[in-house]
Amino acid sequence: MNRTKDIALTALAPAIWGSSYYVATTFLPGWHPLLVAFLRALPAGLLLLLLVRQMPRGIWWSRVFLLGALNFSVFWAFLFVAAYRLPGGVAATVGAIQPLLVLMLSRPLLGTRVAPLAFLAALAGIGGVAMLILTPGASLDPLGLAAGLGGAASMALGTVLSRRWQPPAGPLTFTAWQLVAGGVLLLPAALAFAPLPETVTAANLAGLAYLGLIGAAFTYLVWFRGLARLEPAIVSPLGFLSPVTAVALGMLLAGETLTGLQVAGIAVIFASIIAGQRAQARRAGVPVAAPSSVPSSASATVRAG
Repeated sequence: MNRTKDIALTALAPAIWGSSYYVATTFLPGWHPLLVAFLRALPAGLLLLLLVRQMPRGIWWSRVFLLGALNFSVFWAFLFVAAYRLPGGVAATVGAIQPLLVLMLSRPLLGTRVAPLAFLAALAGIGGVAMLILTPGASLDPLGLAAGLGGAASMALGTVLSRRWQPPAGPLTFTAWQLVAGGVLLLPAALAFAPLPETVTAANLAGLAYLGLIGAAFTYLVWFRGLARLEPAIVSPLGFLSPVTAVALGMLLAGETLTGLQVAGIAVIFASIIAGQRAQARRAGVPVAAPSSVPSSASATVRAG
């Protein structure tokens, strides 16, 4: 039962991430994505840091900045390029390869045996995302595709390393460290490429507060908590929930309708998540020469980014 609760709580993160596009376009129209990414990360990270009042020590300084870059700075920068050069459906479908990359990295970096059915389920999930949001006339810009793949690879590696390097602190502190590091690394790019808006309204502030406090601080807290308790092969497929949320919000708030293919895509996504997790759960009790830095107890089952 605790495992089920951990999965359900962790699933909140990608489900909420799916609302980010709607919030950004509704409350922050015309704002530069790099500026939004910077303001989403650093203020929320500093607020959490004031709460925990704990700083990294020793090797954790370099690890935190590497993880902050992978999970936030590099990931969001690549998403920014992909979003500008690809239609939304193509960008999301390319990004959906992340769970598959997490499965591929889990074996060499975590010593996790991945069930073959988990790979097949991840492929099915990518197909479900394509059915849900990919349009027939979508253009395929090579640089945009490369950026989308780079973003997925960055988050996948950050997810696995976040599981391998369990910090000497709780999930709240770990989240604060990475958000601050990611925000600091985004600052130069934001200053160089992101113009400040001429006016800032109450709606803008509300959008930033949601993206920072809910879409970043809270979601990454439960995401890193999930990574500490669940293996990436269990958590990463939950990322498929993000496009489902985005489409659901479009129906509820923008009056959009679903086609039969989109309904089938949603069904495939949920089936892939359930099948992959069940397959991996059956394999979870068979460890493979796990690295010494990874806990070997039964509670060490992972997440995905």
